[in-house]
Amino acid sequence: MATILDGRKLAEEIKADVRKEVETLNKIGVDVGLALLLVGENPASVQYFRATLSACKKAGVTAYEFVLPATVTLNEILNLVNKINTDERIHGLLVLMPLPRHMNPRRITNHIVPEKDIDGLGAISVGRLAADESTFQLFKKGTTDSDQQSRFIPSIWSFLPCTPFGVIRLLEHHKVQIRGRHAVIIGKSLAVGKPLSSMFLAKEATVTVCHRETANLTAMTKQADILCSATGRAGLIKAGMVKKGAVVVDIGINVLKNGSITGDVDFKSVSKKASMITPVPGGVGPVTIAMLLENTVRSAQRDELFKSPLILMG
Repeated sequence: MATILDGRKLAEEIKADVRKEVETLNKIGVDVGLALLLVGENPASVQYFRATLSACKKAGVTAYEFVLPATVTLNEILNLVNKINTDERIHGLLVLMPLPRHMNPRRITNHIVPEKDIDGLGAISVGRLAADESTFQLFKKGTTDSDQQSRFIPSIWSFLPCTPFGVIRLLEHHKVQIRGRHAVIIGKSLAVGKPLSSMFLAKEATVTVCHRETANLTAMTKQADILCSATGRAGLIKAGMVKKGAVVVDIGINVLKNGSITGDVDFKSVSKKASMITPVPGGVGPVTIAMLLENTVRSAQRDELFKSPLILMG
């Protein structure tokens, strides 16, 4: 039976570190703020929205809620993003996806200023990841540091996407070797598949990215030392598609008609063949939210540094 890659425990550790950083900022009069923008009533988005609100409360981060109907216009959303961009109380903005079909999500995501793009999905953040300008963040052990000066040093100008960054943190937390391993990713989305491939490459894994046009998917997945699925197709990955002893990371989120949540992986059968596996829920999801909070507090630290440069002399 596979070892469970428990994301909840790691998420709690990250949030505890975030809370310490938030308290440090509070002592100098800085309130860390995160804006959450929810458009429409997509079940998965609503659930993520609520979970993020709960996590903010535990970590001491002030959440600013913006809930809009699916009938809202693109211009109305862009105007709201403009206001959030210039609101000094807010250090990060998360736009819950997917958006209603009549909207272009890239227009909205790219409208967020890079310093508040804490989900790392704007074109500038994505470009810096692809160019290896921000991958150094993958090699930092955490957000805390006993040295007051290094605590407020900014991580250049962009953030890593929270879900793939969370995958890397989860694997390393459980001491999964990445360097030299063959990582197979199913899904090429800008939110998960593409940035995750860049992160695995930065960690010196060999990477294969599969998608809906991949011929003989099973032949690809059976080569994986680390298999990651992010398709949103419930039960896509069966035991016969997994190499014995592989590490399986289920990034898919599917809300069933009865309200329960499942991933892309047939957990019951695959867990008997894999060496390690993430559950859904309780795997990547909690870590994603924790990474979002970590990025938000980093944004606040950087903002404070540039407003008060003499703080480094304390």
